[in-house]
Amino acid sequence: MRKLSFFLVMVLAGTTIQAQSTWKSDKAHSKVGFSITHLMISEVEGSFGEFDITATAEDDFDNASFDVEIKVPSIDTDNENRDNHLKSPDFFDAEKYPSITFKSTSFEKTGDKTFTLTGDLSMHGVTKSVTLDGKVNGVITDQRSQKLKAGLKLTGTVDRLEFGVGGDTPTLGDEVEFTVNLEMAQQ
Repeated sequence: MRKLSFFLVMVLAGTTIQAQSTWKSDKAHSKVGFSITHLMISEVEGSFGEFDITATAEDDFDNASFDVEIKVPSIDTDNENRDNHLKSPDFFDAEKYPSITFKSTSFEKTGDKTFTLTGDLSMHGVTKSVTLDGKVNGVITDQRSQKLKAGLKLTGTVDRLEFGVGGDTPTLGDEVEFTVNLEMAQQ
């Protein structure tokens, strides 16, 4: 009888508990982008070409936690002069602060495929809690690798002045919108 009880407990536990796995961003199919208002009439867009994003999540990407590191010197706005200015002490000061990091602290499911992700964003020597909106576009088995792959989108807005990035100027908006499109592979 004890063996049967143990077996039933294990079967029930297996149906209600899903294992957490490590997921890594596929850099060839992911992008960390941003936009900011310029002269209060247009949007300037850019991206960071070098980043590492790791998640720990269930197979359906519930209860995910994220660790993100973005390399500031990889900023690209399709304008070399602007990029160099953004890397300078006037803005990101990439030599002194070469990375932007995000470490999630909570995950809340808001819909069938949507969630909010709260965590600590560190940029330009300042750390603040931010909340991102997330969407799971889907999870599939890759035909080549036979591993699970997940498509996600994270969006949010930060006030650059709260992080000391750039001065108070009438030519730039304070709010920076960012979009992270991710394809992640289960490890």
